[in-house]
Amino acid sequence: MTIIPDTPSRLRLTPISRLAAGGRWRVEAMRSLREPVLLFFTQGQGRITIAGSTRAYGPNNTIFIPPGVMHGFDFAPRVQGSVVFFGRNHGLDLPTTPQFLRPRDPVSQKELAGILEAIQRELESHRSGSQKAAQHHLGLLGVWIDRQLERDRALETMPQRPGAAQRLAARYAALLERDFRSNRAVADYAEALGVTPTHLTRVCRATSGKGAHQILEDRILFEARRLLSETRLPVKDVAEMLGFNSPGYFTRAFQKNAGVTPSGFRKKPQAPVVPRD
Repeated sequence: MTIIPDTPSRLRLTPISRLAAGGRWRVEAMRSLREPVLLFFTQGQGRITIAGSTRAYGPNNTIFIPPGVMHGFDFAPRVQGSVVFFGRNHGLDLPTTPQFLRPRDPVSQKELAGILEAIQRELESHRSGSQKAAQHHLGLLGVWIDRQLERDRALETMPQRPGAAQRLAARYAALLERDFRSNRAVADYAEALGVTPTHLTRVCRATSGKGAHQILEDRILFEARRLLSETRLPVKDVAEMLGFNSPGYFTRAFQKNAGVTPSGFRKKPQAPVVPRD
């Protein structure tokens, strides 16, 4: 029995607007992916939360998120851009920490747009070798990221280190991502981090605008929606996988958050989010 759909091995590229096709939870709720992802915003602005800290994004901002890093972002109809899902077998040497890039010069912006257009063209082509060609263009995207990081480092006269609040929020996000299925409460995470629950909540609100409990609940319920929409697991099995003591408690918690029961959510048409293999 398949519990969680496997991450496609191949490269995919999709418009940012399509991510919300299955519901705003697809972009706004806290989640993590098992593959690298790059977000390129070309229009609009909003806020994105990565590893427990929130910051603004706008046109030409490019954000790289490694596998296993919890994130989510505000979405509005005017926000446009592209998302690159690298797949499992990308074979590239990519950054191991999130990167927030701002290609300021028109040349860098044009280079990135050209690489993404070439990837999309090959992915949509039926010619022989199109997938291989797309992978080569993905390699150029990796080079583009390296050059932007090198340029940003050269421009930094005083490298900025994350503050204590950002570091604690990132530690909480990483620990939560590892253990959110374990039925641990915020107090358990706070104890593991060596702080009080009140302090942890205060820090999370300062860095992301959400309390520690809200972030935990958000992550669990995103996974619940994903399992309900992408698998045929019985509701009781979904509840058990996510650490709920009973299916009834899971149903009440889910309905309070989503406005519909798990069974009702599963019956709603779910638009495809990104191309699969």
